[in-house]
Amino acid sequence: MGIILGVLFHFLGGFASGSFYMAFKKVKGWAWETYWLIGGLFSWLIVPPIAAALTLPGFSEIISQTDASTLAWTYTMGVLWGIGGLTYGLGIRYLGMSLGNSVILGYCAAFGSLIPPIYYNYSQQAGKVTFSDMLSSGGGQLVLLGVLVCLLGIFICGRAGMLKEKDLPEAQKKKSIAEFNLGKGLVVATISGILSACFNFGIEAGKPMAEAAVQQGYNPLFQNNVTYVVLLWGGLTTNFLWCIILHLQNKTLGDYTSAKAPLANNYLFSALAGTTWFLQFFFYGMGESKLGNGASSWILHMAFIILVSNMWGIALKEWKGVSVKTKFTIATGILTILASVFLVGIGNALTE
Repeated sequence: MGIILGVLFHFLGGFASGSFYMAFKKVKGWAWETYWLIGGLFSWLIVPPIAAALTLPGFSEIISQTDASTLAWTYTMGVLWGIGGLTYGLGIRYLGMSLGNSVILGYCAAFGSLIPPIYYNYSQQAGKVTFSDMLSSGGGQLVLLGVLVCLLGIFICGRAGMLKEKDLPEAQKKKSIAEFNLGKGLVVATISGILSACFNFGIEAGKPMAEAAVQQGYNPLFQNNVTYVVLLWGGLTTNFLWCIILHLQNKTLGDYTSAKAPLANNYLFSALAGTTWFLQFFFYGMGESKLGNGASSWILHMAFIILVSNMWGIALKEWKGVSVKTKFTIATGILTILASVFLVGIGNALTE
């Protein structure tokens, strides 16, 4: 029963992550940096402590009693992840829900499984699976094979994007994805996918806080909620600074009070997007507590996001009008990435 609940929680988290950007599409008359920052304030600053207070009332004391090294590592991983989250938004702008999420999350799944063991290889923490352990075990070798398959899937998806550029006239491409740009999109998607994987290590780095919550008698189902508070401070730092830079550069600070924009609508949907985004990790933490397998939980989470985001891509008609060859290519790329996700998941299950 615990496994079934774990899978269900991961599906809910994947659905939230794969769907949150839809709310941003309802925002009108604001620059990207405006609605991204409002959504981010809910994602990284407002909702996480509310969730922690409701599920772990003593979360602030746990944070204050945590050693500086743990806090620093958790926050730093949040900063790096913040760059990945920032470029995630740009990747979706340029590539769309389907192609953008497939490329970004493919990288994220692969590197999210590799970063912790590579770190543990040098830190030599007791009881942790290192990169050397992976190289010398069948499960670890299966993980590495999955990473290679993932990169192949990303290459195929990129190929589908190139075919789409050839298939569609500029006006039709812009109709489904207003700012479609394959070159820019693939660059930022690669950066996003690799750095977004730091969130998984941030959860690992903040484990002492989660363990302290359990030791104090709180429900293990919500143990990661205290870690998210610190981790998301890092994400807030990166995104806040970059959005302010864009505001100054693009002279868009007036968006927040502009009479030309439907302000109530924009604030509502930006807040909804940010809250929905946070729910992915709220449910992720619940799923991980049931499955008891951090790396494999990460892979399962990525798989559900890829599936959900591609369903949205179909609903938004992002591939309408392309040739059968192009449709076959993107379908092959997505299935290849999903296959790699499950290879990595099985490998991690055998390793851990």
